[in-house]
Amino acid sequence: MKIGVFYASMTFNTEAIADLIIEELKKQNHEVEVKNLVDVDSAAELLDYDLTYVGMYTWGDGEYPDECLDVTDELEQMDLKKHPFALFGSGDTAYPEFCGALDLLKDLIEGQGGVTVGESLRIEFDPEPEDEEAIQQFVAETVAKVEKIKA
Repeated sequence: MKIGVFYASMTFNTEAIADLIIEELKKQNHEVEVKNLVDVDSAAELLDYDLTYVGMYTWGDGEYPDECLDVTDELEQMDLKKHPFALFGSGDTAYPEFCGALDLLKDLIEGQGGVTVGESLRIEFDPEPEDEEAIQQFVAETVAKVEKIKA
């Protein structure tokens, strides 16, 4: 399966989660392409895969990070044609909306006709060794759901 992993990371926490997801996908012999959301020229790039992982941290009280706004603004104008997305991110439970940007993104994707597979993966700060099992399970579940859809 051809899989895209896109992420935004200010403090490298979300990037570290992305790295663990990529590692797990490669163990399963998937073709993986990785890109920072800042480097995305067009949100249409997110649809070039069988499954697209999107990761971001949450800014302020539950908003998208500034570097994601071009992509999210463009997604608001697109028909996502039942494309499967898996969402992940880092956050701080001290805020009322833990990883709230993921909730906004899920609503946006589904509102534009995309499909979110599985629950969003939410990690507090930098992934710790005890988070690795949750990341492995997240990858296994999201890939299995897409394989079932594509079958």
